[in-house]
Amino acid sequence: MNVGLQALISLLIHLIALVLTWWALQGLKIDVFFRHPKSPQVRILYILLAIAISYPVAEFFLSYVNWSLMLPKIYG
Repeated sequence: MNVGLQALISLLIHLIALVLTWWALQGLKIDVFFRHPKSPQVRILYILLAIAISYPVAEFFLSYVNWSLMLPKIYG
């Protein structure tokens, strides 16, 4: 696979995982744990939490795609 295409796919999968994680976090009611739920610190925590969750998810899907691309080499 072309290195540029692989980088583009990796970026897209990471962005999709980040957006989906952010969307899923919005469904949680975790603002009850904070004194000021609309503060910049809580918003940054949401962003960091979304990144921390989405990174392993995206890496899983990228590894899955990579492994599935290597399967035809079993017989070759």
